[in-house]
Amino acid sequence: MSSNLPLFSVLLGGDYAGKSSAMSRLAGGPEPVRVVSVDDRFLADRHALIGRLRRDVVKDVAAPDGAYSPDFMASMLQTAVVHLRDQLLTAADAADGRPLLVDSYYYKILAKCRLAGVRENPMYEWWRSFPQPRHVVYLKVSPHEAWRRSRRGTRLNSLEHYGERPNRTSFERYQTDLEKLMWDEIRYLPVTVVEQQNSPERTADAVREAVCHDYV
Repeated sequence: MSSNLPLFSVLLGGDYAGKSSAMSRLAGGPEPVRVVSVDDRFLADRHALIGRLRRDVVKDVAAPDGAYSPDFMASMLQTAVVHLRDQLLTAADAADGRPLLVDSYYYKILAKCRLAGVRENPMYEWWRSFPQPRHVVYLKVSPHEAWRRSRRGTRLNSLEHYGERPNRTSFERYQTDLEKLMWDEIRYLPVTVVEQQNSPERTADAVREAVCHDYV
């Protein structure tokens, strides 16, 4: 891995903010952006394990039955954090001039770990020592709109709401707390806020403009 770190941005936002739709359009557009993410659509076949681990953590480890401790959950989620870091470092060896956009980085996972009850620990400090982005693009979507996009809770997993069963109140309260903790992590970084748009295309265009500005 190269010691010369690439210039990169981070795309951040609450659950159902529209990050996945924006990244798909950015990666496949006429002027594609290079996306680093643990979403299955952006994982190479040789990294399929990351996707399986992520799904199993959400389905089994983070389930509210208490079978696993919050610390164990955080240890499993760390695989995604380290993978993103590794792919970022690898990108330095494959620089092709495209803007580089990292999905959420460790900021969102760290915030969710804190909401699950994992206190400050050396693992968090290690994550915070990772390379920092040039800036963050934050998708701002109201909890009400996010609830609508979740099909009124039918698409939610246990790391997207408080309590055993989701309802609008538990979801919106979780998303409000999640946003506060994510902003706590990025408060020292330059941030471009993309306000709620009326279409995925307009959201992707706004993100593209913010990301590509760093490459002008």
